[in-house]
Amino acid sequence: MTKQAIVDKEKCIGCGTCVSLAGKSFKLGDDGKAEALVPAGDDEPTVQSAVDSCPVTAISLKE
Repeated sequence: MTKQAIVDKEKCIGCGTCVSLAGKSFKLGDDGKAEALVPAGDDEPTVQSAVDSCPVTAISLKE
């Protein structure tokens, strides 16, 4: 995967949707908020699905 996921911790509500959809690329941290894993373990379409499914648009992708 060439793009890196970035989680905006201010926006994240810790719902876990990203972890459910792309568990090799995201985890919930000790604060209950999502964290992007580096390197991402899922393929780009799977990570994009997690980005698109975030209910508060807290995840973005950058090159």
